[in-house]
Amino acid sequence: MSKYILALDQSMAVSRSILFDDDGNVVCEAKRDVPQLYPQQGWVEHDAMEIWSSQYAVMMEVIAQSGIDPKDLAGIGIANQRETTILWEKSTGRPIYNAISWQCRRTAPIVQELLDQGLDEHIRKTTGLVPDAYFSATKIKWILDQVPGARQKAEAGEILFGTVDSWLLWKLTGGAVHATDYTNASRTMLFDIERLQWDDTLLKALDIPRVMLPEVHPSSYVYGTVNIGCVPVPIAAVAGDQQAALFGQGCFEEGKAKNTYVTGCFLLMNTGDRLVRSKCGMLAGLACGRDDHPQYILEGSVFAGGAVIDWLKDSMRFIEGPEDAAYYAQKVPDNGGVYMVPAFTGLGAPYWDMYARGCIVGITRGTKREHLIRAAQESIAYQTADLVKAMECDSGMEIGELEVDGAATRERFLMQFQANILNKRLRRPATRNTIALGSAFLAGLAVGVWSDLWQLETMLFNDSTYVPMMEEAERTRLLDGWHRAVGRSLDWEKHD
Repeated sequence: MSKYILALDQSMAVSRSILFDDDGNVVCEAKRDVPQLYPQQGWVEHDAMEIWSSQYAVMMEVIAQSGIDPKDLAGIGIANQRETTILWEKSTGRPIYNAISWQCRRTAPIVQELLDQGLDEHIRKTTGLVPDAYFSATKIKWILDQVPGARQKAEAGEILFGTVDSWLLWKLTGGAVHATDYTNASRTMLFDIERLQWDDTLLKALDIPRVMLPEVHPSSYVYGTVNIGCVPVPIAAVAGDQQAALFGQGCFEEGKAKNTYVTGCFLLMNTGDRLVRSKCGMLAGLACGRDDHPQYILEGSVFAGGAVIDWLKDSMRFIEGPEDAAYYAQKVPDNGGVYMVPAFTGLGAPYWDMYARGCIVGITRGTKREHLIRAAQESIAYQTADLVKAMECDSGMEIGELEVDGAATRERFLMQFQANILNKRLRRPATRNTIALGSAFLAGLAVGVWSDLWQLETMLFNDSTYVPMMEEAERTRLLDGWHRAVGRSLDWEKHD
């Protein structure tokens, strides 16, 4: 009888479940939107109970819709938005504060305190990251500082910390498992990626009790079980969404790279067992694995990728749906000299400016709505181009072809412009959700549905390829305009 793997994919905007068969084909899918909360300017939160309830609901919906017997579920894999921080009571399983999103910038002053203590180099060397409010560490401290009695309860082991994967694991197992994997731990700004353990220096600097932190295991690993229809189903994989996508794209070898276009954009390169120390604004981290032998990545993160299109739709009312962006962008022959830098919550790699803010430059009396929409679309490609250049500089390897995935890869205009501005071939997989596929692959390996990486490679196919079609002079002109626009956005927000 066929064995199935269920992937739980919890992102910033959506909780999704996808059922795969043992040939890697999608059998059934369900999703629910997860709203973001904006209590103050620059603050971004979620209701952690809504994250849990929506993810549980779509998990059960997929099982019901597919009609499979839970006994045929070989395992479950979890992939999640990383860095987003949740603290909850051990006894009740109730959050003590809303989940603070990875996009939230409220803890920038705490980051500055770490810099003032001279911890910049220690953070970079130990965690592979740059000091930034993006990561979980300062969010944990903020909650412990702001919720009365929280730190004392945490010191007593009564409050637990987790990223979204840990939160879901805790809830799915009925509080039996408090754990995470190496990929998620490596995005907290608290984890030593060489020694594979929590770092006492950073815990002390932020006054975070070690007892509240989860155990850390490989991504492909049986963490525990969840009862579905009185059947104990193994939870056999946990991975941060972008490392899961790298695995789902089949980037198993050193030098292979992918870019995922979702709320943000995330460029990852497999660097094998080589830990590359970035000099160009990239981040080092841990890749998905099946044992305690570390495999490393280089990563560049763009905060506002698909979020730019959401802004056009929800805030500016320029378009009714994401598909309209490409339609209007092609109504004009070029951007008309208009550039948009979508630094809504600062700029990520390679700039790492918490105080950058969005700007639109180059507007004239002849500027139309279509030019602004096109500038927004193009900003996604320009930001990715900055990442690729920095990654090639750090790794010493040229990215010959770039694997691409995510919702925005459906837009042919954007993908062709991306190929043009990179002067590289892009390859889009037949399975669009490589995050879910990667977590399914990892779970299947852990429970024996698949035996090795070679077997996984036989199930991977591409359905579209984009080749560059732009003259070098035009490419250089456009990138020069983009970099001048970025310069206008840097260090805009006032700060001490």
